[in-house]
Amino acid sequence: MLRYEASVRRVARAVTGNPMDADDAAQEAFLSALDRIETYDRSRPFGPWLLRIATNAAIDLLRRRAVRTADALDDRIATHGPSPAKRAEVADLRGRLEAALATLPERQRTALVLFDVEGYPHAEIAGILGIPEGTVRSDVFHARRALRELLELDDPSREDA
Repeated sequence: MLRYEASVRRVARAVTGNPMDADDAAQEAFLSALDRIETYDRSRPFGPWLLRIATNAAIDLLRRRAVRTADALDDRIATHGPSPAKRAEVADLRGRLEAALATLPERQRTALVLFDVEGYPHAEIAGILGIPEGTVRSDVFHARRALRELLELDDPSREDA
């Protein structure tokens, strides 16, 4: 669990778009993996098997749970570290990125996070998501293009917007 916790949470967050729901989905994924550990084929990599379970857990959670209206508090607030202006700039970028990610279709968003954030190759993502490798490549390409366009249109520093 310690080895894969961060990856499972990131994938769950990519699917749910909410840190609290992502935590719930990650917990459910680990419990589900434990329940089904006897179905795991030891000749195959463990990570993609677990991330497939996590993706399914997050999708299932979205189907079952109503949207929460409360946002999580930022637990990184401290007296040391970046200046308030830099934190505000990073928070603004993070917010714009999360909003742009939320507009992507679920499969594109998940493929993009697995590829660009988690570093999985296209073939493994195809196994995790249960789709052809070419579809993964296409989803990552289209997700990147959409994000680039959305972030350019939403960039407050652009004078021509």
